[in-house]
Amino acid sequence: MVLAFVGRSTCVAVIATLRNVTKKEQLEAAAGAALNRSLEIKQLDVCDERSIRSCINSIPNRHIDILVNNAGVGLIGPIECQSMEEMKAIMETNFFGVVRMIKEVLPDMKKRRSGHILVISSVMGLQGIMFNEIYAASKFAIEGFCESLVVQTLKFNIFISMIEPGPVETEFEMKVYEDAGKADYSQTDQETAEIFTNIYLKNSKAIFSSLGQRPEDIAEHILKVLSMARPPFRHQTNAIYTPMTALKHADPTGALMTDSFYKLVFKYDTLLHISLKAIRLIRWPAHKMRQGARLLGFR
Repeated sequence: MVLAFVGRSTCVAVIATLRNVTKKEQLEAAAGAALNRSLEIKQLDVCDERSIRSCINSIPNRHIDILVNNAGVGLIGPIECQSMEEMKAIMETNFFGVVRMIKEVLPDMKKRRSGHILVISSVMGLQGIMFNEIYAASKFAIEGFCESLVVQTLKFNIFISMIEPGPVETEFEMKVYEDAGKADYSQTDQETAEIFTNIYLKNSKAIFSSLGQRPEDIAEHILKVLSMARPPFRHQTNAIYTPMTALKHADPTGALMTDSFYKLVFKYDTLLHISLKAIRLIRWPAHKMRQGARLLGFR
């Protein structure tokens, strides 16, 4: 789903788009009284240029102040078990979907010399993770695309912001891992299949329960960035991942990063799980405190 925020004089209208508008019930329920007032739902498929253009043309004067690109699909597992069609589909949505959207709205933003384009990337756009090769490649691609584009857009007073979450506890994420647990891995060797099922999936479950953020947490980070007078180009939502991504910059050869990850996965997995449990215990009371603060009306 891609969200476009459209300015209408002094009020703000939100255009929430879905590839399949027959599945809009949950969104309509969440919108409540805002539905068809300050929020509209439209059909848009980021893999279809005609769909994109039709949606943008339906907006008065094609006036979009803020574009939020958050359409995305996932793919995990041994590379030998993934078809080229599946891999291309990931790139079509995660990379070319964003490119199509930006390509459509950028000329109008340039004419007005204002705008903000926000892209939901990932820490996997900064650091690849095993068994996420194609997903990480799609995020690396969009990071490179936006990093190349941002200097030009600043000349037109247009900001680009990359939001880089770690694991997020969503139905989308859970389904990807649930399907992976049931998949057929006969096309790869037995050792690789066992590494994926017995190490990767097991560690992923522990990482999500210890480090995972809620969609509401990500939404708060997005709102914070959109509210800034000078929004940053990159914004990581989970500070715990900063040391991980810093390994690449500490050693340009890549040896430090690859050696650290190899040992963490294959030699010190017990230490990894103990650390994740400790983090979960530390984060739990902090999470409860934030919930209490929200109930009391504090931000």
